[in-house]
Amino acid sequence: MNRIVILAAGKGTRMNSELPKVLVPLKGKPIIKYLLDSVFASGVDVKPCIVVSPDNKEIIAKNLSEYNLEYVIQDKQLGTGHAVSCARNYLSPDTKNVLVLYGDHPFLSSESMKKFVAAENNSLIITPTILPDFNDWHQNFYHWGRIVRGTNNKVEGIIEFKDSSEAQKLITEVNPGFMVFDYKWLFENIDKLKDDNKAQEYYLTDLAKVAFQEGLEVGTINIEATEAMGINSLEELKIAESLIS
Repeated sequence: MNRIVILAAGKGTRMNSELPKVLVPLKGKPIIKYLLDSVFASGVDVKPCIVVSPDNKEIIAKNLSEYNLEYVIQDKQLGTGHAVSCARNYLSPDTKNVLVLYGDHPFLSSESMKKFVAAENNSLIITPTILPDFNDWHQNFYHWGRIVRGTNNKVEGIIEFKDSSEAQKLITEVNPGFMVFDYKWLFENIDKLKDDNKAQEYYLTDLAKVAFQEGLEVGTINIEATEAMGINSLEELKIAESLIS
């Protein structure tokens, strides 16, 4: 059995909206509904978990009432690692893989979701996007985390933009955030996360470094920029609208 956990606790402040970010309309349809339609088309999980905040649960549940969803409350906004840990008790121990998605990324396809969970996985798989540069609409990706590779091109970790050096900011292999975890490995290691970073948050992406330090190979499945794109501002919303025919 595979499970999907969708992070959706963010507010719509940067979108100049009183709505939670995932409910901001994209061509008249809430951003998260594009993702959910692909989730259910994939058949990966018949009842995905949506991680929400106490403040936005009611309005999100009301707007997504046509979907079969399980809601998980993240009481405090302590980062993506903390958000996923909140879903621990909602996932059965016989779960094989946990696919973590973000409610503000509307264009991830059902085919990619199926590919992610079908891949061989003994710890985690990340889904990099490789850009030619950060010009034009690729500037949307500039503030994303960077994939750090070492000897033999192996993934050593993911460094969030806030914590990146100037040299690391030049890396054009970025992290959209979609990650697939072996269930057992995930919850054996998620409590190792620390908040010793500039945001003082528990980053889910730090588990890539944990796997590397354990001598495990971090798997990668590349996805195209148009599929990976997230929406965090009104400018990015306009770009997303231009990608919908």
